[in-house]
Amino acid sequence: MIEGFARVVAEEGGVVWLEPEQTASCGTCMSASACGHNADHGRRLAARRFPLANDHDLAVGERVVIGIAEGELLRASATAYGLPLVTMLGAGITAQFLGAGDGIAAAATLGGLAGGLLLARLRANRLSRQGALTPRFLRRAGFGGCGG
Repeated sequence: MIEGFARVVAEEGGVVWLEPEQTASCGTCMSASACGHNADHGRRLAARRFPLANDHDLAVGERVVIGIAEGELLRASATAYGLPLVTMLGAGITAQFLGAGDGIAAAATLGGLAGGLLLARLRANRLSRQGALTPRFLRRAGFGGCGG
């Protein structure tokens, strides 16, 4: 199980909204002030908020440990990165093997990439509907700062 911290930022009925906490690596990066990562940090964290059923009576401000199974993370990564790559290379190699010219092989490669991205999106939507990509509540981490 891959674990991470999140903070409860809102409560609506039987659902709490969690916001993943920033990893410590950004604070120790030598380029942190120049990369622009922190410029829109709050907006990006808000975009990463996700709902979780409040089966554990969580309160706003509380830190929790969430997790996702390694196999699910591997499946999501293979879908997002592997599937488009395989279809792109497969289309290009097939076109080249069939004797197509370089221009047609390049077009087939781009078509394979587009097809792979579409397939990846459809598969990711299906995985999401099944709940495979949803982090699970593991335990409370406590209130307060680091180490809670």
